[in-house]
Amino acid sequence: MPLGSARPVGIYEKALPADLAWEERLRLAAEAGYDFVEISVDESDARLARLNWTASQRAALRQAIANTGVPIMSMCLSGHRRYSLGSASPEIRKQGLEIFHRAIEFATDIGLRIIQVMGYDVFYEPSDAGTEAHFLEGLRQGSLWAAQAGVMLGLENVDCELVDSVEKALRFVRIVDSPWFHLYPDIGNLFAAGYSPPDELRLAAGHLVAIHVKDARPGVIRRVPFEEGGVPFDKTFQTLPEIGFRGPMVVEMWSQVNASGDPLSAIIAARKLVDRLVAATSAD
Repeated sequence: MPLGSARPVGIYEKALPADLAWEERLRLAAEAGYDFVEISVDESDARLARLNWTASQRAALRQAIANTGVPIMSMCLSGHRRYSLGSASPEIRKQGLEIFHRAIEFATDIGLRIIQVMGYDVFYEPSDAGTEAHFLEGLRQGSLWAAQAGVMLGLENVDCELVDSVEKALRFVRIVDSPWFHLYPDIGNLFAAGYSPPDELRLAAGHLVAIHVKDARPGVIRRVPFEEGGVPFDKTFQTLPEIGFRGPMVVEMWSQVNASGDPLSAIIAARKLVDRLVAATSAD
């Protein structure tokens, strides 16, 4: 990925079929015009198992990156929905911390730069002051490991009251107070929760490590095709040069959304949309 381009734009792994080999997935991302791919480590057994890959399995992924020239720059770490850092169960919290540690170790081994951390204290349990305190302690510990590894963590605003906005996410960033822990906001999630993405991004100035780009509807944060939701993309992208953001953006899509059955055409169209939005700003 050459330096000096306007902004690096990546594509979320799940935008392409799950049965692809990694080299094929990376080649398709390049064919569609993307600079990198974001890997998913979600709560499924299959994707969590990636954190336990052997040295040879990791070497194969590094070789696929070398063969295609397409890096895996970021990780969406949503496995903490199942193994929550804030859980009332000490055993679940322990598993959540182990996942955190292994994700950071995986990042250093593969060459990932950014791990997106979900803003859920808990997902399958009631949230209260205790789960919030455990969550904060987990973020502190993860930030220490990230500092030791030189890996950036970015907290994502999600569909829960605790961290559904940039302002609420910033509270945790300020408490943790680590140069390795900042914000990785999702503009679709902001809109779905009733917030103005441009206004929220202005609050995030100086703390953005990356941005998730997707469409959404009020209360609906997943699988809304681009330009069929209500996210104000033009005004949101105009905000980026205002706050001096030139970091990576990831187009978040799911392959099942494309009605034609051709996910490649969908991610190509999404890349063209991002290019148009970037070109319309004064920063470039």
